[in-house]
Amino acid sequence: MTTLAGRPGTALAVIDVQNDVVAHAYDRDEVIARIKALVKRARKAHVPVVWVQHSDEGLVEGSEGWRYVPELTMKDGETVVHKRHGDAFEGTGLEAVLANAAVGHLVVCGAQTDQCIRSTIHGAFTRGYDVTLVGDAHTTEDGAGDDAPTAQQVIAHTNAYWAQQTAPGRAAAVVPAEELFPLPA
Repeated sequence: MTTLAGRPGTALAVIDVQNDVVAHAYDRDEVIARIKALVKRARKAHVPVVWVQHSDEGLVEGSEGWRYVPELTMKDGETVVHKRHGDAFEGTGLEAVLANAAVGHLVVCGAQTDQCIRSTIHGAFTRGYDVTLVGDAHTTEDGAGDDAPTAQQVIAHTNAYWAQQTAPGRAAAVVPAEELFPLPA
């Protein structure tokens, strides 16, 4: 249903599952395990996997904290998009990568829910993509201060409002990881 003509394909975007980004993330190990299984199924289904990797002053490119967690491994030929802003489309070649693969539907998982995940799903949606947020495969950490929502609250809220997102000619959805890219019986 995407508004991007001639782009019937789907891609999986794994956003910022880097050592320092998820060091204190809610449900870290379980979320990473779901992402790992999701990546495996996407590959078997011939769905392109695009890895997105953030860097900034506090997350220095090439540092140990900047590297992807060891539980997740990129395969040769899979695209890595380096970014410096929350939205993975801003200042990167992500749009060209997806256009070259005829992708009009983006499935998103990773970290941080309240920053780069939220920015990227909105960025994709406004650019005409159908966007599926993997409801149990994104995470964040607790906010600072007594008035800040917990990570669990941020994740639940993001899932709830994304499931209600609408725009002409586009679809937004929240789907559990196990329901995506099912293997043939």
